[in-house]
Amino acid sequence: MMRVGLTGGIAAGKSVASQRFRELGVMVVDYDKLARDVVAVGTPGLAEVMRAFGPQVLAGDGNLDRSRLGAQVFGDDNDRAKLEEIVHPLVITQAQHLDDIADSEGRELIVHDIPLLVEVAGPDALDAVIVVDAPPEVRVNRLVDSRFMTVEEAWERIDAQIDDEVRREAADVIFDGSGTVENLRRQVDEWLAEIERTGVHYRPTSERTAFLVTEDGLD
Repeated sequence: MMRVGLTGGIAAGKSVASQRFRELGVMVVDYDKLARDVVAVGTPGLAEVMRAFGPQVLAGDGNLDRSRLGAQVFGDDNDRAKLEEIVHPLVITQAQHLDDIADSEGRELIVHDIPLLVEVAGPDALDAVIVVDAPPEVRVNRLVDSRFMTVEEAWERIDAQIDDEVRREAADVIFDGSGTVENLRRQVDEWLAEIERTGVHYRPTSERTAFLVTEDGLD
């Protein structure tokens, strides 16, 4: 079974690609969802977070107040590291469990949707890495138009992430997310068709060579 990581900068189009993989029948492991699940009400993860940061991080209904916790750890490297030490191992355990399920079902491909793949997980933990890429200016416009951020807020979010070139250097496959939703969905279709045509295979790190998927197809 080939384990593929899917990542990209904020507003580059990763969510569009992830959804298209699901529509095409590929099992997708959503790490944002796992990160929420492992600190849901009644979980050991939530209990650990409370012990580390206090009961004030809970909302009135007993759920984790993510905005309050985010405000507490934002800009504090020690607190952020403390939170990651709690959440990341729990997420990895759940992801490995889903890997096992996919393997037992005889699936040839599973996609791990990881926003911080390059920063946290590391590309070498997977058999191949797909990066959805788009220029910062395009992403700023999307954040302003669809998430109602100011231009300054949008640039702050982008600048807080790793440099785009670092992300691209970790890629085996680069999808061009600068165009329309339909264009990006088509790129997913074309890449998956190519994988199915050539046969799913592992791509050792030593042989990593990125190829670009653009509006004109596979390069």
